[in-house]
Amino acid sequence: MKPIFASLLLSCLVIFLPTQAYAELKVGATIVDVTPTKFPVLVNGSMTSRSVDQVNTKVNARAIVVADGEERLAIVVVDSCMLPRPLLDEVKKLAALRTKIRADHILISATHTHTAPSSLACLGTNADPDYVPYLRGKLVDAIAKAEANLEPAQVGWGVGNAAKFTALRRWIKRPDRISNDPFGNPTVRATMHAGANWDNAVGESGPEDPDLSLISFQALDGRPIALLANFSMHYFGDRALSADYFGLYCNGLQKQLGKTVGKDAPQFVAIMSHGCSGDIYRRDYTKPRDQWAFTDDIKEYSQGLINISADVYKNIKYRKDADIEMAENRLQLNYRVPNKQLLEWAQRIVKETGDRLPKTSEEVYAREQIILHERQSTEIVTQALRIGDIAITTTPNETYALTGLKLKLQSPLSKTMVIELANGGDGYIPPPEQHLLGGYNTWAARSAGLEVMAEPKIVASDLELLEKVSNQPRKKYQQYRGHAATTILSMKPAAYWRLDEFNGPRAQDSSGNQRDAFYEPAIAYFLEGPRSKAFCSPDETNRAVHFAGNRLQARVNGLNDKYSVSLWIWNGIPLDARKISGWMFSQGPDNGLAAYGDHLGVGGTQFPGKLVYMNGTDRKLHAGQTAIKRWTWNQVTLVRDGQIVKVYLNGKPEMEIKSAPGTEGPLLEQLFLGGRTDNQSNWEGRLDEIAIFDRVLSNDEIKKLAK
Repeated sequence: MKPIFASLLLSCLVIFLPTQAYAELKVGATIVDVTPTKFPVLVNGSMTSRSVDQVNTKVNARAIVVADGEERLAIVVVDSCMLPRPLLDEVKKLAALRTKIRADHILISATHTHTAPSSLACLGTNADPDYVPYLRGKLVDAIAKAEANLEPAQVGWGVGNAAKFTALRRWIKRPDRISNDPFGNPTVRATMHAGANWDNAVGESGPEDPDLSLISFQALDGRPIALLANFSMHYFGDRALSADYFGLYCNGLQKQLGKTVGKDAPQFVAIMSHGCSGDIYRRDYTKPRDQWAFTDDIKEYSQGLINISADVYKNIKYRKDADIEMAENRLQLNYRVPNKQLLEWAQRIVKETGDRLPKTSEEVYAREQIILHERQSTEIVTQALRIGDIAITTTPNETYALTGLKLKLQSPLSKTMVIELANGGDGYIPPPEQHLLGGYNTWAARSAGLEVMAEPKIVASDLELLEKVSNQPRKKYQQYRGHAATTILSMKPAAYWRLDEFNGPRAQDSSGNQRDAFYEPAIAYFLEGPRSKAFCSPDETNRAVHFAGNRLQARVNGLNDKYSVSLWIWNGIPLDARKISGWMFSQGPDNGLAAYGDHLGVGGTQFPGKLVYMNGTDRKLHAGQTAIKRWTWNQVTLVRDGQIVKVYLNGKPEMEIKSAPGTEGPLLEQLFLGGRTDNQSNWEGRLDEIAIFDRVLSNDEIKKLAK
């Protein structure tokens, strides 16, 4: 009986157990030279058309194919400025016929080198008619050759901090230094490289992303097959035809990590994909001019990134049981087309230029208006894929660093890479609030033409796809409560706004009293806030908002004539720009004449850098004793105790201001942060960690607020 029972048991196991205990991961990679053979060749990346006839470094298409026994997918990164979706759709269809990879399981992106052959007509440059069909065939070859190299593999993930190599290039200008756009309108409040002149700028328009993310593929014996890197830095800049720092990074990493690859094995392939970099460059304008970049040598810059990658690579842990999943959405989005008046302006200019290409910015943008008017809308592609517990998602354009952070911090999988300029090239796609600040990144053209709400639609689509491929819900982002945050909460505030939102209009009340506040439109989100280690976890950045002329509106009932306000302030405007640098707290009716309530700000030409207080009943200006330095974080507490108002700086027991202004006036429950009730000299800078108390704080409590 025992042998018969054992045989039956074995049969049951064969029937009911999976035929494959885990996915058999396979990976193949290759490099295909896509340097043009016919010169001169048109090159993207300039306002007007240009061509080159010399090669500084070759341009390549680097491909990885991943399979798990059931599915196959391909990732291709091309040394190009931008690639048009129709061309890439053709490539995917041709590759699907030649390989076992579905067209919707192929991701193709551009590195964004500004010294590559033109494959997409944009601004003053047309696509090179000879290069485009040549590139199409080469991309199909790359996918097929990578698939032919498939072999059993394992995959791992690593992240390095490359903050030294990236910085914000889009800065907000002073409100009295607004310049005109190409259409003759004074709309340019924020623009690229405005931070180069500290007198013109008030601060960065968004956060940066310092992560250098790596996905490493090895053979089962540890031999390197491929490495896919991702980093948010726009481009370095090179001469003639060049793959820019992207190519130098790949070549250098291949030389360093590929030493152990034998002659009989496929070449180790390193790939640098483009992270969300629409507002990013390498010069840190928060520093003096002589410290903008640690190097102006492209080879040294590339080697620095290689060194970080090599250090991270040593500690990567691998798994060979990773399965794969990929999904795709196609969205129809509108262009921001010209109105009748703008269209007539454009038609008049284009008629004057005749058949020649545009030579000035005005001519370029006139032609772009006509093209947008003719097209009206376009199709974009978003994708997400998963390799084990690693995710990749895409944007089809130049999104800002904030967009990448939104996706990484809300992704169901903590190991998430965001590749931009993937599956198309629709130019800059700023978050909606950035359109109000204007600048080149927002001017309607093929370089930045999608509808204002394109960015949130892309983010929503990507998160939906990430949920689909991971079969997990997206994460809800919320800053960790460090000891400084818990101290504020222990004091039972009536309202507490941490101002850590990705976007508006709602600022969440963390006190539990459900007194959410509301942002007015001209706000920049997710800037670095004060004392990250105190307010957040050790590895987290505290987040703040930048006020660019608009305010945060709130209502807190029951304050009466005994209340306290605590907030962290960061003044961005030069102290000689205007009489009052800015008001950061105000009470009273919206658009009132500051005739009621308390108003707290920082002096400019009058009382430079010192805290100033005014009450609407006497309208006298009272100044503090200590000058606050521009672009520094300081904690301020205002305490009203009946007829007496006291103001404290950085928790010190000595009062900066003491005033007896009289009665508080009506409508005290209506509060404004980042501006005054009458919108006069609104705040130009950041605010954070704002707490309102419906009582008078003690000196000990005030001291704790600044710790």
